Amino acid sequence: MSRPSSTGPSANKPCSKQPPPQPQHAPSPAAPPAAATISAAGPGSSAVPAAAAVISGPGGGGEAGPVSPQHHELTSLFECPVCFDYVLPPILQCQAGHLVCNQCRQKLSCCPTCRGALTPSIRNLAMEKVASAVLFPCKYATTGCSLTLHHTEKPEHEDICEYRPYSCPCPGASCKWQGSLEAVMSHLMHAHKSITTLQGEDIVFLATDINLPGAVDWVMMQSCFGHHFMLVLEKQEKYEGHQQFFAIVLLIGTRKQAENFAYRLELNGNRRRLTWEATPRSIHDGVAAAIMNSDCLVFDTAIAHLFADNGNLGINVTISTCCP
Repeated sequence: MSRPSSTGPSANKPCSKQPPPQPQHAPSPAAPPAAATISAAGPGSSAVPAAAAVISGPGGGGEAGPVSPQHHELTSLFECPVCFDYVLPPILQCQAGHLVCNQCRQKLSCCPTCRGALTPSIRNLAMEKVASAVLFPCKYATTGCSLTLHHTEKPEHEDICEYRPYSCPCPGASCKWQGSLEAVMSHLMHAHKSITTLQGEDIVFLATDINLPGAVDWVMMQSCFGHHFMLVLEKQEKYEGHQQFFAIVLLIGTRKQAENFAYRLELNGNRRRLTWEATPRSIHDGVAAAIMNSDCLVFDTAIAHLFADNGNLGINVTISTCCP
């Protein structure tokens, strides 16, 4: 199911080319929380580490700390001549004995070292045994990760490593940007200018046109306590005729930083109240994982209509700090 694009100055309204709506304020006799009208928005190499450690006992496991030049010399034997990552089991060689990693091998027609044939596939069992006795650095060692791991643990760790590049946190797959945590906000301000940002720990997230057909995302930013938070309301059609809404808060920061905060989402109106409280997720985790695990505020179209006003849904958002 297609989604409207999340980039560009006209992204706030997928059904028209109107400019983004201006921030609004919810009426209140006391100082009101900030509010913004959010229209639907659509989805949106590191160098080889220079060290490794030899496993001294059975089982291995991830370790942190510096390693010797001798270990680097050992792991350099596993260096792929194409991508400069490590050649890990199963290890295949050309007829002359040269190694290339499995990812690069699939793209090559001949050995990049000697130009000899890569077929038939020849397994190098001796190098596989050596690889099983070595701890390899994380591929993100150059950006700060100090772990060395057994080759069987390396891929899983690198998928969740805190030092891996950050992807654009906007929902959807249209934006392929990746970069450092420090560059995320700059990217959002320049590539996703339609996203509204409000200041303060207590605001109103007003999503407009919630009756739009298909899968739709509403996104805005909240700035407080020296951090930026991304608020996402996503509508999905789970099966024919049954739509669900998912609302969540993400921190533009690390998982460890996210543990210092809590958020509350509240739908309130017509003498009804629906509340969700949780710890914000880091943008490293993303929205999809939270939705898959229902670790967010979840409600269907019928409930949305109980709180909506003329097709617009207001969600009270409160960010707070957690006591250490």
